[in-house]
Amino acid sequence: MHPVRAVRVTVDRCAAFLLIGGLLLSCGTVKVEKLDLRAKTPQDLSALLEPIRQKYDLPALAGAIVTSERTVALGAVGVRKYGSPDPVTIDDQFHLGSCTKSMTATVIAMLVEEGKLSWHTTLAQAFPDLAGTMQPAYRAVTLEQLLAQRSGFSEESWPHGKTFLDMHHLTGTPRQQRQAYVTMVLQEPPAYPPGTRFLYSNRNYTVAGAMAERVANEAWEHLLERRLFRPLGMKTAGFGAMGTHGKIDQPWQHRLDGAGHIPIEPGPLSDNPPIIGPAGTVHCSIGDWARYIRAHLAGEQGKPGILKPETFRKLHTPPSGGDYMAGWVVTERDWGGGRVLMHNGSNNQNFAVVWMAPLRDFAVLVATNQGGDEAAKACDEAASALIQSYLQSR
Repeated sequence: MHPVRAVRVTVDRCAAFLLIGGLLLSCGTVKVEKLDLRAKTPQDLSALLEPIRQKYDLPALAGAIVTSERTVALGAVGVRKYGSPDPVTIDDQFHLGSCTKSMTATVIAMLVEEGKLSWHTTLAQAFPDLAGTMQPAYRAVTLEQLLAQRSGFSEESWPHGKTFLDMHHLTGTPRQQRQAYVTMVLQEPPAYPPGTRFLYSNRNYTVAGAMAERVANEAWEHLLERRLFRPLGMKTAGFGAMGTHGKIDQPWQHRLDGAGHIPIEPGPLSDNPPIIGPAGTVHCSIGDWARYIRAHLAGEQGKPGILKPETFRKLHTPPSGGDYMAGWVVTERDWGGGRVLMHNGSNNQNFAVVWMAPLRDFAVLVATNQGGDEAAKACDEAASALIQSYLQSR
């Protein structure tokens, strides 16, 4: 499509809960083979992923199995653009959608460890220049409440009366645009009394990202690049739609309608506006995402890394009575030995999901360059197959 046309995308408000009742390890007709856990290099998951990709008629599908020590297996199958002959590679980028949220929270946790922020920093303290104009109920909202989705914010991504295009056309740098966004959303009445309930909202992570920008005096994008991507060796990580306009050099995003698959050409309007980047615009290869998830597993095992182990546990522990914190849904699964963490994400043109089982020190992650219910089902089935493959190999 022409790059100046707007694509109807939005970070899925409820992405984190589409699969929370699922993943009961039903893989249908997929043949799950044992892995060689002694292998020194990651094993190829193509044979496991390809039948699932074909079953759900996806353009591409990628997956990985990791432990805190290493990446056990990787795979990427299919094509970059539906109907084209260009195959995906293991180094191709996939859009992570709301799985970005835990990355934002991780960088914020670094600032907390440095004393630049506190889990109890309030919006009035973070934005003193806005304290007089923000809704009084927001003044005492804390950083922890933002990360736990308990701030009182509406589930609507855009400020009242504003559209996807309005947000794309804000002037200034992305950091300046986020400041304008924060000013607008803090003037709107809360959807519920802050701190009294959970409501999933991209506003929480956009505002939290802006708080980090304030104390670090650095754009959110630069914070992630400098503090997360580089230290972890995530060389493919970036923001927004993958690839170059006019080329098929990365996976294109796809939507489905009555006419079938609709490939979305890369362009400035083919993903959500940069302002809500902290809530869901990171892309990277499946291998680089695996590096990030390994860091979280290592923290759970008490190993030194980009954060202190106790800080990782803080990120993985919801407030009392809740099941969400810092970009993770915390629940129970027998296959994980009890407590597991998950999140998924979509801008309705891609889908990604990660399941992490700290008690058994492994995780699986899956991504596709298509949005919609069929993509979610495919990723769920693939995640189940990866979990079975790992557990049967132990």
